[in-house]
Amino acid sequence: MHKVYDSILETVGDTPLVKLNRVTRGLKSNLYAKIEFMNPAGSVKDRVALHILEEAERRGEIQPGATIVEGTSGNTGAGLAMVAALKGYKAVFVLPDKQSEEKRAALRAWGARVVVTPTNVEPDDPRSYYSVARRLVEETPNAFYANQYYNPDNPEAHYRTTGPELYNQIDGNIDVFIAGMGTGGTITGVGKYLKEKNPDIKIVGVDPVGSLYYDYFHTGQLTQPHTYVLEGIGEDFLPGTMDFQFVDDVVRVNDRECFHMTRRIVREEGIYAGGSCGAAVAGALKYLKRHDREGLNAVVLLPDSSSKYLSKIFNDSWMRENGYMKPETRFGTVADLVGDRPERKLITIDPAARVTEAVGVLKLHGISQVPVVDGDQLVGLLFEKRVLEKALEGGPSTATVGDLVDASYCTVDNETEIAVLAELFRRFKVAVVLDDKKPVDIITRIDLIDYISRSANGGA
Repeated sequence: MHKVYDSILETVGDTPLVKLNRVTRGLKSNLYAKIEFMNPAGSVKDRVALHILEEAERRGEIQPGATIVEGTSGNTGAGLAMVAALKGYKAVFVLPDKQSEEKRAALRAWGARVVVTPTNVEPDDPRSYYSVARRLVEETPNAFYANQYYNPDNPEAHYRTTGPELYNQIDGNIDVFIAGMGTGGTITGVGKYLKEKNPDIKIVGVDPVGSLYYDYFHTGQLTQPHTYVLEGIGEDFLPGTMDFQFVDDVVRVNDRECFHMTRRIVREEGIYAGGSCGAAVAGALKYLKRHDREGLNAVVLLPDSSSKYLSKIFNDSWMRENGYMKPETRFGTVADLVGDRPERKLITIDPAARVTEAVGVLKLHGISQVPVVDGDQLVGLLFEKRVLEKALEGGPSTATVGDLVDASYCTVDNETEIAVLAELFRRFKVAVVLDDKKPVDIITRIDLIDYISRSANGGA
């Protein structure tokens, strides 16, 4: 018998590579999609789940009758639930409450127990899905913690399977690999493999507004994350499985464009893609528009399917109620905003400077905040509010700027869309403009308001 398998687990991997033709109109480059929802449990995470459990078995870390415990956005849980069902293990999964009901129902279908936790809490909060998962491991006899955020078997699964697969499918003719970043396992494992084959291959991550990856990649600083609706990618902490040495660039996307692109992929390409797929393709198109050329071959990884998002992204009522059905107003990019106002020099200050010196800088230039820069590296921002707090504590005369540096800002570049900047300003008061990771300008909410007002009035 041809192609008959002894177990569903033997069908993990070997997913197709499909050229995108319609959402890429206008591009000279070729964009191919790695269709990972064709794995048996419906996502790229099947690879990780199978590898983690098989390696744990090989090392003797799992005993018969064990309970697999994991904190997940749904897909890793599905993969682990499938493998656990085949191997006779119990399973308990902890999900943030923003994850779709379809994901919870799928886990229960495999016989797993599902624990739902609040989304809008800090990672170290005892109510977070990370903390609850760790607590359940401690409380459950004979438990095995898959720990996808720190388990090196996560990126190793992609190094061994996903990377070699797509490289061979495209006969090594790949210039760019693009993927969303969640645990970092996919982009780290695939990136490592592709860089070993050809160091010139560019590895590009896609990060949603609200996650910390974009700012961390461009500044080396951990800025303040905040909640977002998109499921499956982005993080509010830095996992041990995320290795930026294999990443060449990070592109930022917002919820609205991700959801609209997801719907376009299904309707225009016929590919039954999920929300994080829309994010990956939206980010891929942004990157390729900046680097477009004839003959460039890019591969974007599509993690899961539409079936897990039918009650949200593909529900017109849900989209309308959350304001995503309204067309996005186009006001250009940060470069347009900066070019539309009088030229000004960026004022910065060294972290070793005394706070008394910083007070003089703020007064001299009539500004409320100043970027703190060590050489060409952005360290953070100094806000007048923080200086005042220090003064009330007993005088700022001996303190240095570095003692008061603040991470409550975001970073953008000249190509960042005004719509994305507006989304960022829902949470931040200040955006630092970077060029080749160096700060070159600063934008405040009033700058954006002024620019939009002039644009709406025809530049008057």
